[in-house]
Amino acid sequence: MKQDIREIFGANVFSDAVMKERLPKAAYKKMKATIESGAELDPDVADIVAHEMKEWAIEKGATHFTHWFQPLTGITAEKHDAFIDPQHDGTTLLRFSGKELIKGEPDASSFPSGGLRATFEARGYTAWDCTSPAFIKETPHSTILCIPTAFCSYKGEALDMKTPLLRSMQAISLQVLRILKLFGNNEVKQIITYAGPEQEYFLVDKETFLKRKDLIFTGRTLFGAMPPKGQEMDDHYFGVIPERVLGFMDQFNRELWKLGISAKTQHNEVAPAQHELAPIYDQTNIATDHNQLVMETAQRVADQMGMKCLLHEKPFYGINGSGKHNNWSMATDLGENLLDPGDTPHENVQFLLILAAIIRAVDENAELLRLSASTPGNDHRLGGHEAPPSIISIFLGEQLQDVVDQFLDAGEATRSIEGEEYYSGVHSLPTFTKDVTDRNRTSPFAFTGNKFEFRMPSSSQSIADPNIVINTIVADVLSDMADQLEEAEDLSMAIHDMIKNTMRKHYRILFNGNGYSEEWVEEAKKRGLPNIKCMVDAIPALVSDKSVTMFEKHGVFTRAELESRAEIMYETYAKTLHIEGLTMIDMAKKQILPACLRYQSHLAESLINIKKATPDLDVSVQESLMTDIQHNVTEFYAAIGDLEEAVHQAEKIEDACSQGHFYHDVVSAAMDRLRAPADRLEMLVSKNNWPLPSYGDLIFEV
Repeated sequence: MKQDIREIFGANVFSDAVMKERLPKAAYKKMKATIESGAELDPDVADIVAHEMKEWAIEKGATHFTHWFQPLTGITAEKHDAFIDPQHDGTTLLRFSGKELIKGEPDASSFPSGGLRATFEARGYTAWDCTSPAFIKETPHSTILCIPTAFCSYKGEALDMKTPLLRSMQAISLQVLRILKLFGNNEVKQIITYAGPEQEYFLVDKETFLKRKDLIFTGRTLFGAMPPKGQEMDDHYFGVIPERVLGFMDQFNRELWKLGISAKTQHNEVAPAQHELAPIYDQTNIATDHNQLVMETAQRVADQMGMKCLLHEKPFYGINGSGKHNNWSMATDLGENLLDPGDTPHENVQFLLILAAIIRAVDENAELLRLSASTPGNDHRLGGHEAPPSIISIFLGEQLQDVVDQFLDAGEATRSIEGEEYYSGVHSLPTFTKDVTDRNRTSPFAFTGNKFEFRMPSSSQSIADPNIVINTIVADVLSDMADQLEEAEDLSMAIHDMIKNTMRKHYRILFNGNGYSEEWVEEAKKRGLPNIKCMVDAIPALVSDKSVTMFEKHGVFTRAELESRAEIMYETYAKTLHIEGLTMIDMAKKQILPACLRYQSHLAESLINIKKATPDLDVSVQESLMTDIQHNVTEFYAAIGDLEEAVHQAEKIEDACSQGHFYHDVVSAAMDRLRAPADRLEMLVSKNNWPLPSYGDLIFEV
């Protein structure tokens, strides 16, 4: 019999409840002050916490601890140290000090640094993020105490995702507090940003997966013809979950619940074999940690159950890809959601000022927001009829859009649209008050009741990047607003005018219509909105003078840190396409081409035998098939050579930016040209002779 959810939730987390139970009262009080208000941690308290954390972990079966961090690889990293402390008499003690809890020293030269660290400059530090609880990571073969940390170089540069995220949270808190004080709110001490990332993924059979080199090496299929049926019937979305998948989800949820991750919603997504998990929102840095664990746990559990979890944004050409909708909000330490408009938003001046700030922030920094959702895989997803377009816009919904329009038309808002009563026409069904607006799933940045949903981030990326950008751009606008309002003689009138003028100036970013339509592309161009279609074209926004000035002003990034991240992004893009190109060449030369030649020989031999046995038989079909195959094989073989040459040319380019653009413009195009005849050949060669599992085998087997 399985354990009650209430018994397992948070069982592997060194949570506030565990600290309260195990720490002396004085130590617990000081620890809480450090977590909640940033008070300096007393070294003696650190020793007490470390001892109790060790004892708790050992009781759970842990033998090692690790500083768990998030370098610029996009995944997590860990170095395990045992608790043992050997003694001279041949025995050992189990120890874990406050110093070991607070600080670690991984090699900083072996992770991506974009030039911040040289090979001979190896020292780096991990520093305990005490606001994100330590946890036990259980696998079938090990139990490890994981301590969430930030990762910086010897000189203090951020080499990870967490450090700038924490800086951005600090920056927005400071600026929102300035705004709240203008409204007479002096009780709030801290602003907390929250995130709720929805995670989409594919599940495929493990044995089938292992027969595809492209999935093994790149996470996506580089070849593959569409099966007769895909997602066109819309029958997979929210459909009955297959029993095998449901078994995975059950185990997946339980592993997450042990880690205190509030996995709440699960369902089939649009594409066959595609699914989604959504948690309840959490403090942004904790939500970021949790989402990394969600991805890692999904892959581990799937593997244990004979499946593979694919997190690539577009593992299958021709059907929907996977994203990670980032639900963002902010609240006071007293629990007030600052993005809750209330029943009459036209009267909620504080909300309207913050809303105006967000509208301005998104409009002025659209390129940067687009960059924050840029990965090589997301280039295949964005802009299709499945994901937001590459054009950044904001959907406010009918109620808030009406309030904004009132400001523009009359200079003030005097009413708010109220929700209407829902009536189905069936007497036995209940009636209720509808939401005041519909939803718009084509919008990249949509207001959804009391939060914004940024729908562009990709399924495999850390949510740190988009949240760093959102936090910082909003903090920057609020800072400018606070500077002006703090000098105003008539504060009430100044706030009113600021809301009105900001909404008028940045109205172009608001769009409530169909973001998938060609008409919107043309309209956005007329409005002057950027349409950045690929990652390499988005990267310059990170190191523009405007971005550098903003990030440095709020202490989120230095110029050197931004330049290093841009360098890493170019390198990541180039390396990703390099691996994909080499994988295509390998599969083409070692699997697909030999299979096609063998099949040709078989057909030719069969045709000769037929002509000998029955000379008068019409063999035009066989001859036509052989001609089609030969035509495509010839095109395929030539395309292999073209791709090999393109990759060779790319390898010789030393400048990271130029190399990234070459991979996008030349290598990617050569890959497309190689794929086209291969996918046609798959439809001409018999299944028994084709060397790869088909799309049908992959997406309909689980």
